[in-house]
Amino acid sequence: MRGMMGTTVLLMFIFAPLSSSVAQTNPNLQTYFKDYIGLTDEQIAAIRAGQAFAKNLHSRMADEIFVFGAVYINAAPESYLHFAQDFNRLRAVPGFLAIGEFSEPPRLSDLKALTLDSEDVKELKDCKPSDCKIQLPASSIDDVHRLIDWSQPNAEEELDELVRKKVLEHLTNYQREGNEVLGIYNDKRNPTEVPQQFKYMLSYPKALPKYLPDFYNYLLSYPVAKPANVENSFYWAKVKFGLKPTLRVVHVLTLHGDAATEPVYAIAEKQLYSSHYFQTALDLTFCVRDTTDPQATGFYLIKTLGSEQAGLTGFKGSIVRKVATDRSSSSLQKSLSAIKEALEHGQ
Repeated sequence: MRGMMGTTVLLMFIFAPLSSSVAQTNPNLQTYFKDYIGLTDEQIAAIRAGQAFAKNLHSRMADEIFVFGAVYINAAPESYLHFAQDFNRLRAVPGFLAIGEFSEPPRLSDLKALTLDSEDVKELKDCKPSDCKIQLPASSIDDVHRLIDWSQPNAEEELDELVRKKVLEHLTNYQREGNEVLGIYNDKRNPTEVPQQFKYMLSYPKALPKYLPDFYNYLLSYPVAKPANVENSFYWAKVKFGLKPTLRVVHVLTLHGDAATEPVYAIAEKQLYSSHYFQTALDLTFCVRDTTDPQATGFYLIKTLGSEQAGLTGFKGSIVRKVATDRSSSSLQKSLSAIKEALEHGQ
């Protein structure tokens, strides 16, 4: 779940103003697909014909993973927005153990369905700074040991309530002060400074569209400098990514394109917290109309998923990385196919 990748160049080609002679052939998407993603003419034609495609892209470090995917969908782009915002649908998706959308303003009751897995309970009981199997700042680790009386029969219920309060506090602090309060994970010997990690991810030259500067700046400067055509929402989810159920808190930023040089929609899913696996994550989705065919009613669904993950360096990490990257591209391709099927058949 994390996305960014070649998007700067993508939007430079897709949304830059066109001369009349260029507009007749509209090489924008084809140029991006060929020169920056490395697709063949046959692969590009297959995408336009409705075949889902995904591939891993180059990353700067071993702990980064970037995945690109695209498919053409014969449906209105608005249908994707409704699809992506359907939490009842997500609750039925295998792997989603629980999910909830936050109110405005967020309330503790928004998290009433959140409970910890028994393994996480055990790991928190034994957790200490620089040696913990859950990503946490040192202050939260200290609070667990200070506020939970493990000798009491209701200790697990108290821990669930503490976690709910910590999640709510984390979100409300972020809504008030932005990226700088995302904090530091002290679960390992080398701390992870989340704000700096996120800023580094966005520094990747292909991470975000040059021609959507306000959207890019808002991802970094939130909650200030909000563009008029961007909406915010927040949700939490307990998801089975790998061996462990993972708690994630996500900020969704949705841009409604109001100019011919913008996508119909640009959606960023920005990770604010993850209990396992992902130190930083950003998923980007673009809904782009086909400008080459005035009769076309469909759109290109383009996704770029980027993440920084622990444990992908060294010999053992290189093996884990290969498995993770292979699964990422395969999963994205299957997801794009499923979305196309659902939208084209009104599911």
